[in-house]
Amino acid sequence: MAVTGSPVEPAALGRAVVALAGVLMLLAAGLWLLQRHGQLSLRRPKPGTRIAVTATVALDARVRLVLVRRDRVEHLLAIGPTGVQLLESLSARDAPPTVTAT
Repeated sequence: MAVTGSPVEPAALGRAVVALAGVLMLLAAGLWLLQRHGQLSLRRPKPGTRIAVTATVALDARVRLVLVRRDRVEHLLAIGPTGVQLLESLSARDAPPTVTAT
């Protein structure tokens, strides 16, 4: 006896495809939000680079503090709608030692 047609009903297959598309869209939206609000950085600094963003903190919806390390100097910047303002510069010997988690 030969089986004709698909063993899966077309309506069930359609629901599965729609559900999969919905889950993928939710994942993409979540990743976009994490990256947009600074909780996820997909870019990693290359070894030996002279400049790197060490940390960022959002003060409100429009103003952000950014800690930038260049060579052996750290700069604390305030970035907002009016522009960028240098708040403080510390040399590496003035900065507190960094602790790495193991």
